[in-house]
Amino acid sequence: MQKKKKIRDEKHSYSRIVLVGNPNVGKSVIFGLLTGQYVTVSNYPGTTVEVASGNLTLNSEKFFLIDSPGVNSFIPMSEDERVTRDILLAEQSKNIVLVADSKNLKRALMLLIQLAEMDLSCILVLNMEDEAKARGIDIDYRKLEGILGIKVIGTVAPQRKGIGKLRDSLLMPQNARISTDYGAIIEEYAATISSLLPDAHISRRALSLMILAGDESLKTWCIAHMDPNTIDKIEDLRYAAQTRAKEPLSSIISRARIEAAEKVVRDVQTQYEPESGHIARWLGKWTMHPIAGLFFVFFILFCFYEFVGKFGAGTLVDFFQNVVFKTYLNPAIEKTVKTLIPSSFLQDFFVGQYGLFTMALTYAVAIILPITATFFIAFGFLEDSGYLPRIAVLTNGAFSKIGLNGKAVLPMVLGLGCGTMATMTTRILETKRERLIATFLIALAIPCSAQLGVILGMLGPYSIKVALWWAGTLLMVLLLAGTITSRVLPGSKADFFLEIPPMRMPRMGNIFMKTIGRIEWYLKEAVPLFILGTFLLFVLDKTHMLKWIEEAASPLVVRFLGLPQEATAAFILGFLRRDYGAAGLFDLSKQGLMDERQVIVSIITLSLFVPCLASFFMIIKERGLKTSLLMFSLITVFALVVGGGINLILSLLS
Repeated sequence: MQKKKKIRDEKHSYSRIVLVGNPNVGKSVIFGLLTGQYVTVSNYPGTTVEVASGNLTLNSEKFFLIDSPGVNSFIPMSEDERVTRDILLAEQSKNIVLVADSKNLKRALMLLIQLAEMDLSCILVLNMEDEAKARGIDIDYRKLEGILGIKVIGTVAPQRKGIGKLRDSLLMPQNARISTDYGAIIEEYAATISSLLPDAHISRRALSLMILAGDESLKTWCIAHMDPNTIDKIEDLRYAAQTRAKEPLSSIISRARIEAAEKVVRDVQTQYEPESGHIARWLGKWTMHPIAGLFFVFFILFCFYEFVGKFGAGTLVDFFQNVVFKTYLNPAIEKTVKTLIPSSFLQDFFVGQYGLFTMALTYAVAIILPITATFFIAFGFLEDSGYLPRIAVLTNGAFSKIGLNGKAVLPMVLGLGCGTMATMTTRILETKRERLIATFLIALAIPCSAQLGVILGMLGPYSIKVALWWAGTLLMVLLLAGTITSRVLPGSKADFFLEIPPMRMPRMGNIFMKTIGRIEWYLKEAVPLFILGTFLLFVLDKTHMLKWIEEAASPLVVRFLGLPQEATAAFILGFLRRDYGAAGLFDLSKQGLMDERQVIVSIITLSLFVPCLASFFMIIKERGLKTSLLMFSLITVFALVVGGGINLILSLLS
């Protein structure tokens, strides 16, 4: 305990360097290169919702480097923007590294104006130089440095270009000279409010402008640092300023910053006709077309199915399960165990029907790992290509009907990777209502990567009808549940604003690193739960409780859902890990114990079944115990009712 406290104290004593910038500008890549720590890098907004940090040594001096969530303004409109503003407000920082997309200098300058008003020392990093040149954008760095009065560094982070120069410049921050005049009314009241504010780690002028712009999130800070009378005076001044102005103060402030940023861009940036990149721009345009975009979606889904469902769940699983484990590994382990351990009870624990090696590791490594690995590769390709935000644009119209907007699709798409991570990422949504709806829909109708991979593997031997029943039912449930939830919960959806990155050819090195990191995470999180689940089945089997549970659940599983009694164990394990439950169904399917109708019913019911244990704990953390238990109950009932209904329909049609 003392050692941990000492480490925290040492980190607290280091000078801080904070990376800030718009979403999707490569901050996390630069953070990883500077600290040597790997952070998941995804080509879509909202990736860095949690704050990453690490140590950095420069000229024998240690610094604490913070990778803040991406923002569009330091006047928060979402939780991730509030976190970044609070990082700057909470403690003094040695240097602010503003990371920008070279293709969109104006957006970065909007943030730089605010940093200058905060009186914070900074440097400007223009990342993605190669993409800017591909678009015919040329920036005069020397002239830009002269105008701003700070160091400007060009980088191409994935190629490590400019990173050495960036490290050398981290100890040379300066205050930017860029400034903005907001007109007589705002300047007068900003000065008056500034005189009432206490000292902080950012300037009083910046705080007064935030207050005039209507930053409600500052109330907590004001209450902690000022007496109620002073807060009332400031509120009266803000109201008086708004009364004198002809339009919202926030609009006046925003427009002045836009004009100042555009003036600098006109002075330093030139545009010419690019000689390359036509294919990427063509793809970027047509993948968002209302009609043509759907063909791209279907093509991507087909490629996913072939790579994950056929190659991963077919070729690789057959090799690992039948050759590596069944032919060589399991027989050798079984022989060794029976030789060294005379107890039949312990033999069953290791190599029996519910054995540690014969079930837990076989499921985790031979069945799930090949499918998960191929899914992570395919998903990483979509992330880094810039295609995922385009899916959000295409689906914005559909999701607007269920009280959400296209931005909510991003956590749901992340849910295809991991429901736990997706639940956490709902923080990027503006309102509590939207976060609640998105969390519920992710837990109900979005299968995670490992589960989805196994299901794609189950679909392989069957006709396209099985896949259509499964996908169609999930889509119908998603829309129906979302519509009902949006009608029940009060409030309205937020406006849809989303940064669309350019289409680009992903770097296989990045995808490889990301896949390795995710597989490592999978092994650390999933394998222990697989072992726990197998141990639970072993105990239930030896105490004959498993048979009792199967018999007790028989009216529901066998009669209502129309599934074999053995499927009960898969649903029990599905709560520990969804993919573990899916692996159980996969095994029943491969043994020929389920026909086509039962496969459809089982994968629909399991897909809609309760989220895994890790996701459930994250839902409790994000939404509270009472709400989580209500979700858990509703999802359980919903899954069983839909599964039973599908079984009835298919039985009548057969």
